[in-house]
Amino acid sequence: MSSHTTDAVVQPGSFLTLHYRLAGPAGDIINTFSDKPATLSLGTGELSPAVEQRLLGLPEGAHRTFELPPGEAFGERNPEMQQWVARSLLAQMGDPDEQYHAGDVVQFPTPDGAGSYAGAVMETSETAVRFDFNHPLAGQPVTFEVQLIGVL
Repeated sequence: MSSHTTDAVVQPGSFLTLHYRLAGPAGDIINTFSDKPATLSLGTGELSPAVEQRLLGLPEGAHRTFELPPGEAFGERNPEMQQWVARSLLAQMGDPDEQYHAGDVVQFPTPDGAGSYAGAVMETSETAVRFDFNHPLAGQPVTFEVQLIGVL
């Protein structure tokens, strides 16, 4: 019996405890370094496939920064993901007196009611609000910094 143990490395399906930061040209979108670390499973859609690929093979304890080219991390911006939503529908789903301003991020329930997705307010009219449902980093270069705390 050897007392030598090999460090765990990230593999498909690994369960990870990590700090990570996703940033675009305008700054951080997610940054867990100043808070408690995140826990997630690879392959469950919590990180984009391009970001997960960067983690594969990294040893526990690794601290790396990756630069992803525009569109690779979250796809290109899709103009069809920008949609007008009637104020009457918004009132049914939430607070009828809600005020919407450009830049606000609003959570919407998924059709099955099991989850949610976000849309950023682009513009408003008397009868509707135009939302952008693209990921905030879609079509942009992304800096992905990771510190792997644990790999199971």
